[in-house]
Amino acid sequence: MASQTPSAQPSPDRPTRDRPWVMRTYAGHSSAKESNALYRRNLAKGQTGLSVAFDLPTQTGYDPDHELARGEVGKVGVPISHIGDMRQLFDGIPLEGMNTSMTINAVALWMLALYQVAAEEQGADIAKLNGTTQNDIIKEYLSRGTYVFPPGPSLKLITDTVAYTVSNIPKWNPINICSYHLQEAGATPVQEIAYAMCTAIAVLDAVRDSGQVPAERMGEVVQRISFFVNAGVRFVEEMCKMRAFVELWDELTRERYGVTDAKARRFRYGVQVNSLGLTEAQPENNVQRIVLEMLAVTLSKDARARAVQLPAWNEALGLPRPWDQQWSLRIQQVLAYESDLLEYDDIFTGSVVVERKVADLIAGAKEEIDRVQAMGGAVAAIESGYMKSQLVASHAARRARIEGGDEIVVGVNKFETTEPNPLTADLDAAIFVPDAAVETAAAAAVQAWRADRDQAAADAALDRLRVDARAWKATGTNAAVNLMPATLDCVRAGVTTGEWAHALRDEFGEYRAPTGVSGVVGVQEGGAELTAVRESVRATGEELGGRLRLLVGKPGLDGHSNGAEQIAVRARDVGFEVVYQGIRLTPAQIVAAAVEEDVHCVGLSILSGSHLELIPDVLARMREAGLDDVPVVVGGIIPAADEQALLAQGVAAVFTPKDFGITEIMGRIVAEIRKANELA
Repeated sequence: MASQTPSAQPSPDRPTRDRPWVMRTYAGHSSAKESNALYRRNLAKGQTGLSVAFDLPTQTGYDPDHELARGEVGKVGVPISHIGDMRQLFDGIPLEGMNTSMTINAVALWMLALYQVAAEEQGADIAKLNGTTQNDIIKEYLSRGTYVFPPGPSLKLITDTVAYTVSNIPKWNPINICSYHLQEAGATPVQEIAYAMCTAIAVLDAVRDSGQVPAERMGEVVQRISFFVNAGVRFVEEMCKMRAFVELWDELTRERYGVTDAKARRFRYGVQVNSLGLTEAQPENNVQRIVLEMLAVTLSKDARARAVQLPAWNEALGLPRPWDQQWSLRIQQVLAYESDLLEYDDIFTGSVVVERKVADLIAGAKEEIDRVQAMGGAVAAIESGYMKSQLVASHAARRARIEGGDEIVVGVNKFETTEPNPLTADLDAAIFVPDAAVETAAAAAVQAWRADRDQAAADAALDRLRVDARAWKATGTNAAVNLMPATLDCVRAGVTTGEWAHALRDEFGEYRAPTGVSGVVGVQEGGAELTAVRESVRATGEELGGRLRLLVGKPGLDGHSNGAEQIAVRARDVGFEVVYQGIRLTPAQIVAAAVEEDVHCVGLSILSGSHLELIPDVLARMREAGLDDVPVVVGGIIPAADEQALLAQGVAAVFTPKDFGITEIMGRIVAEIRKANELA
């Protein structure tokens, strides 16, 4: 909930105002130096906290010069490879007085260690550091895909982070249980509540059972657990969802963990409103969507967000510019400072409609929580594929409602007539495009860093990390050894992000989560369009001597697999045999699968902006493998100029968020297969 501390003295005719929530924009790009300049500008505009976006190599534990980092460096966030980068990122920004949120998960322990050392070098008292590491690996297996290690070791890293911060950085939120991406992956409000609570249970049980935190200090653990949620455009339902979260969290922490202090049981959350619902068509409509979604998490005082960051109107087109992020910040400031929102108690208390909806959400969430707990908890439900398949099915149902017109999206499936849009008149200038030289510079910089450090000290620190990780493996208990001290040694010795992660990969192994696609049916019955496409798939397969086979591939480090999963589900619905191996594949792996499976079409999905680097590589490898007659189609957030460039290089078709009709996409894929095989 928001603080009760007034932000200004009331005027005689107005009540005392609550202090506003922390205002952030999710930002970072290109390099630590460029991102530092952006943070300083944002803080000067009235932003009250920082939210760091890391690039995909950093999030998945690779240095900029690694093969898998190709095309990804600095695209969706800032690359941070070592303590030198972290120093530069926060140069001139006093960390002792800052509230910093870091969207980092698989390598959260490492990034917190970098942050701590950077703060120490500034002279900060680490006990006063205030901020959050997202550190929720469960939802990474379900949605964003930036996991690295198997669930067991990942939970160990989370446990160590929680235990370390409780004793050493007591104002830090060591985990931000993140239901935001569950909604992006298709979760209903009930699923979003239930799966977030199941994650909390898994983490709190692991910390309680680890022996690292005495039982009498579990209240301190609970009060540092925060949540990061999503708010969609269904305003009433989303507001009621947050009130349901508050009630359930209070009950869970009181009854399961015996926390008697009501303040410690307070549901503390930040929010970024929904990006899934932002449209490429008539993108100006995204502004009112963002405002409505923000109201859902701010109007209800008893369930008000403690921190808010808003997407920009043009995120369905590409990366937002600093001006776009400023617009989103100003939306928050108008609500907080011009309206009278913060002058009143909860305006929904006593509402019969709200109370009934909250009760329904709680009942549904409890039923789903019990189902997951009966399976053995969140980790077991990840490993079995249950939770992932539930999200894929929910997302498929939503897509079907939109395509069928049962769910209206203004400007997309209704009210499509529009005047020319001055905001997008120059599409090349309407989004931010990172400098292509960033990757080369980052790779050279990390190589120079390694060459200049004390190699013996780095080797010794990595050896200690491996020994401590091995000790945990040998005992199987989280109490064996906390990995933070060894990680801090690595930071101070100049070890890089990739080296730290590689050392733990050697000990823990890597993991590939279930895709959730098998067994999910998106559209069992359909109208004339679906029937026609099914017939076209069947007839074309017969003409080519067998069932049509579609390979759906995700090259690079982009783990946002929602679109690829929906394509795979619908392709199977219309009669394709679908080959889908999940996320994070190299171009070589994708082409090898295309050869082995003898596919008729390759569909590539990229949302991270690396399409101009990775897709030409796939095309070249396919030509080398003799697959010239296999069309390649591409889907993702691809600017118009890049779309033309890809088509010129041989891509058969490009699909962007404006192409919301998946059945229509299936029809176009069949047409490209027929064209490539010279069928009438």
